[in-house]
Amino acid sequence: MLIRVEIPIDAPGIDALLRRSFESDAEAKLVHDLREDGFLTLGLVATDDEGQVIGYVAFSPVDVQGEDLQWVGMAPLAVDEKYRGQGLARQLVYEGLDSLNEFGYAAVVTLGDPALY
Repeated sequence: MLIRVEIPIDAPGIDALLRRSFESDAEAKLVHDLREDGFLTLGLVATDDEGQVIGYVAFSPVDVQGEDLQWVGMAPLAVDEKYRGQGLARQLVYEGLDSLNEFGYAAVVTLGDPALY
């Protein structure tokens, strides 16, 4: 398994993973729109030994009351069902946080189940 920054060829695999992982296609559409509009700060993929996308996390800009404080939002986070329970989501998040820290971002926010985050 490898965790790395997403590249354009990953887009179909990311889209498929997000559509399998969530009840609606809202997350897949969100990532597509962020990418197309240039608002994807960072996207990380986890790939298996064959190069298939098995995990994904995205980070995008967040303004606080219209002010850019160098914050980003984390969403979505997805792991293929076959690979859940192995700490892959945690690895994706930590890799993302490390990279964002190096880039100088001040904070990361997210919404979701507190037990997961």
